[in-house]
Amino acid sequence: MWTAAAPFLLTLELRAAARRLALVLLVACPLQPPATAATPDLPATVVLDPTLARIDLAGKVSVLTDRERRLSIDAVRDGPARDGFALPSPASGELNFGYSDAIYWLRIDVAAPAAQANTAPHARWLLEVAFPTLDRVALYVGDALEPIVAGDRQPFSARPYPHRNLVFPLALAAGQHTTLWLQVRSAGTLTVPLTLWRDDAFAKHNQWSYTVLALYYGAIVTLLLYNLLLYYAIRERSYLEYALCTVGMIIGQLALNGFGNQFVWPGATWWGHVALPFGMAMSGMFGALFTCSFLGTRKAAPRLDALLTATALAFCLTAIATLTVPYRYGATAAALLGPAFAGVALVCALHCVSLRRPQARIYLVAWAAVLLGAAVTGLRALGWLPTNAYTLHALQVGSMTELLLLSFALAHRINTTRRAHSRARTRALSAKKRLIRAFTRSQRLLEQQVAERTRELAQVNQILTEKERHLQHLASHDPLTGLTSRLLLDDRIQHSLRRARRQNQGIGVLLVDLDGFKPINDRHGHAAGDQVLIEVARRIRACVRNEDTVARYGGDEFVVVLEDVFDIDDIQRVAQSINNAFDHPFEVPDASVSMRASVGVAAYPRDGDTPATLLKAADKNMYGIKKLKLVQHALGQDTAQPLQAR
Repeated sequence: MWTAAAPFLLTLELRAAARRLALVLLVACPLQPPATAATPDLPATVVLDPTLARIDLAGKVSVLTDRERRLSIDAVRDGPARDGFALPSPASGELNFGYSDAIYWLRIDVAAPAAQANTAPHARWLLEVAFPTLDRVALYVGDALEPIVAGDRQPFSARPYPHRNLVFPLALAAGQHTTLWLQVRSAGTLTVPLTLWRDDAFAKHNQWSYTVLALYYGAIVTLLLYNLLLYYAIRERSYLEYALCTVGMIIGQLALNGFGNQFVWPGATWWGHVALPFGMAMSGMFGALFTCSFLGTRKAAPRLDALLTATALAFCLTAIATLTVPYRYGATAAALLGPAFAGVALVCALHCVSLRRPQARIYLVAWAAVLLGAAVTGLRALGWLPTNAYTLHALQVGSMTELLLLSFALAHRINTTRRAHSRARTRALSAKKRLIRAFTRSQRLLEQQVAERTRELAQVNQILTEKERHLQHLASHDPLTGLTSRLLLDDRIQHSLRRARRQNQGIGVLLVDLDGFKPINDRHGHAAGDQVLIEVARRIRACVRNEDTVARYGGDEFVVVLEDVFDIDDIQRVAQSINNAFDHPFEVPDASVSMRASVGVAAYPRDGDTPATLLKAADKNMYGIKKLKLVQHALGQDTAQPLQAR
């Protein structure tokens, strides 16, 4: 997990503290009598040999500490502060000043060799500061008054060279001797690894390093998606906690190696500044919760479980602090909580291994891999291990090994659970078979009776099931017309409203009332009226789509619910189609009868957003049409043409 990188950051802080303590002791207790005032020893000039691909500047840089943060480039370059530069301690090590409010000035004397006949063209050089979380690094070349500035508090587009680290191009003429002055300040840890690259060698190096990091992130994202899919499939909490822990690790790693500033949040300078401690704290919080669920510490080790829960809470508060309080406090808390959590997690793993808990050994090996990677990274930073392909990416290798092992363990847990269920089903089936065989041997005659009784019960159960299905259908549908009943109508409208809100569409509600239906019942009998109602239902159903709802609302009232409506004209067209359906007479025994309908319409969201308001609006609209028909009839106008309300 990403929190295992905290030992590496803590190692850098301890190294910086030891360096400062050594300087104090050397000043307080000199080994030799003080000599006459002289200029401090400064590193030799760095010759930009074009035959070299890169020049490591460790041990070739002198440092001036501006604790009051007042020195200008003129004071550093030509003023009295110029004599304050000295070699760092140890002089050959990587520059690391820990957390400090001071501004550090770095001096590098460089010289480009004179051009010679029959030699390669003059090489172009790049100065790389391989620690992308520094807030601000300003480079003054020679007597330049304006610096070249880069850092994570600036948008990526403002950098002088597009790279995940802080890179400054140098333009030196053949035979030129100059001094590079770097002003470095940061609210986070002040680690300043410096390297001079020949531009073509730097391009080749980037091809390799960017490819490795891209493969690394691709593998992590693949594992993240895999475990998220597992969580959605089986809904086990540990998979979600593991995925969120991985998200935190990705955020921290993106900030630590500069990929985030370059590709993910190039313009979000505030977020790029806090992403490293926030990602560390987030990974630690969900890593602690994942440890609890993965190892089952609530049952296996209640006290350790309480300690892990407290650690998760501390990480949560730290994550909030990284977003609300000054950067240093949140970053320091995250860096200190990381080793503490690593120790607690190892103790839990060892305890669960002793209890023979499932997957505890895999968890222990996974943690050992990532802690080994962090240790190798820290020892390389101290100069105790050589820099090679493994030591340079030991932390990424360790974290990837951990992710793979834990992902395999989670996948193995699924297979183990399935095998356990399969064995349980097999044992149950075997017991059932033995019982059946014993029963068969002792009760052959009774078996026939039981079989017969079973068939009878199956038939009865089938009949009951069919009756239950029939009763459910009768409860929700009109027994005469087969349409949706009034009881189910509200549910249908509610469902249509939810779907309309989700898809940002409208629905239409049409209330159809039959004009002149009662005389049909009076003249031709209720049987003829029922036959007319059945035909009305069929004609209305033919005017709408299969997915629309047609319900019998009352004796001679019908309701139509239209889904996926885009404007009121769609509803009006359906209303017109229903009115047209009454143009043809209805056949009843020994007669043909004509009848019209009044169709009131309502639309969501124009007329309401609940079933009651929509039905009320449609009812009001329908009665308006009826009144209009009565007025036209009284005036002697033709009412055969259907009327529609606006």
